[in-house]
Amino acid sequence: MDVSIVIVNWNTRDILSGCLQSIYKQTNSLDFEVIVIDNASTDGSVKMIKREFPQVVLLENSQNRGFAIANNQGLAIAKGRYVLLLNSDTVILDNAVMKTVDFSDSHPECGVVGCRVLNPDKSLQPTCFMFPSTLNMLLSTTYLYKLFPKSRFFGRERMTWWDRDDEREVDVVTGCFMLVRREVVEEVGVMDEQFFMYGEETEWCYRIKKAGWKILFTPDAETIHFGGQSSKQIAPEMALQLRGSILQFFRKHRTFLEYQLACFLMLIFFVVRIPVWFVKFLVSAGERTYCWFRMKIYVIGAWKLLTGGANSLCVKSCSL
Repeated sequence: MDVSIVIVNWNTRDILSGCLQSIYKQTNSLDFEVIVIDNASTDGSVKMIKREFPQVVLLENSQNRGFAIANNQGLAIAKGRYVLLLNSDTVILDNAVMKTVDFSDSHPECGVVGCRVLNPDKSLQPTCFMFPSTLNMLLSTTYLYKLFPKSRFFGRERMTWWDRDDEREVDVVTGCFMLVRREVVEEVGVMDEQFFMYGEETEWCYRIKKAGWKILFTPDAETIHFGGQSSKQIAPEMALQLRGSILQFFRKHRTFLEYQLACFLMLIFFVVRIPVWFVKFLVSAGERTYCWFRMKIYVIGAWKLLTGGANSLCVKSCSL
């Protein structure tokens, strides 16, 4: 089998249906299978899959086990020589799966391939980024990367200066579309299940790259990514989880001193944004609810980091 397409779903029934339709419409030139791991959805996702896509291999979890664990469940039964980790809120365009498989076949040194990702309006969604570092955290703490997005220095972490219009080697490709060679999984292992959501693809790419494989990006394949369709249902927790996963990476792969510095920089990240969003709350009459929400998240994040440490930012329960 050429490729096993692994999709983790949590309460995204309608968007998942569109994703599956695009797969079967755009991937008929490959020998492939689709594996969906449902994390205890309550919106009828499972019934929809059984009714509309009986050919899908469906795994049903009794609770939300998180992104990494669920993907690992799919990896454990995948039969393809490649595994494509695909978000449920994506739409495959113009044989994107076939194009990335062909690209990887022609680059035997490549362990992971990412493709060009678009927003629903077809504008570019900047994917691919650098591994976390204290310098990158320092730059992201400021707003300079927004003021100077075309700067290779200030925009280095998210590579904001790059239009994703050429092939190149990168550190991390976003997990919404991530083609992984089977030999990589057998050599490096699966995703670290300590990461509930966010950061797992970063940590995985780090181990893959350390093992000598290349992480490559190709602009020839495209997909649409709606973004955050599961995480927005529990937005406050996931906003903090995103930051906590960065510190998890530091704790595992950086020195103790770098980890402590990262915690301090994360605290500054929260504190700096509190007055900014408070001012926006005062002057933006039409967006006060959103401004209050953002300010509240940063206050909670700063308080948790001060009182409970980095672990307090991360989701520990899988009952969400």
